[in-house]
Amino acid sequence: MTEHAEAIHPPKIETFDLAAGTNIDPKGNVREVEEYRVTDFGLYLARPAPGRTQFHYLESWLLPGLGLRLTDFWFSPGHELDQDFYLDVVTVEVDGTTWRTTDWYLDLVTREGRGLEVLDTDELLAASSAGLISPAEARHALEVTYDTVAGLASHGYKLHEWLSTMDIELTWRRH
Repeated sequence: MTEHAEAIHPPKIETFDLAAGTNIDPKGNVREVEEYRVTDFGLYLARPAPGRTQFHYLESWLLPGLGLRLTDFWFSPGHELDQDFYLDVVTVEVDGTTWRTTDWYLDLVTREGRGLEVLDTDELLAASSAGLISPAEARHALEVTYDTVAGLASHGYKLHEWLSTMDIELTWRRH
């Protein structure tokens, strides 16, 4: 029995409906999005985070070509964490004005110019062992993670420097 046996869950799917201006989280909660912006390399969104204690606002970029969702959480006072960006390993599907992500469990926390941390490897392995994802899907998640770690490390853990080598220039409301 794994340490996270009770927490084992299928991959989380999130929907981003540009036409409706909404973001539907994996639990089915519909959130209003203040801004969507489509570029040739991804999708930007900015929205409040009602009902969340730890943070009150978030900005994210979905980058299908890299298999990543990059998020800047605007932490509430007293809930700040030592991180600059939170990266989810995902698959992104686009169908017209609807974007969907499948979250492959693995996350990376970046600390600009100082390093990073890979999170939730245990969840990936538990889901794979439980047959909730295929070995190919688990391998893909690990490969995306390894490529991201290598890319960030080779650029001094500076996210924007790494992304600029792929002609990806992100704009944020507060960065």
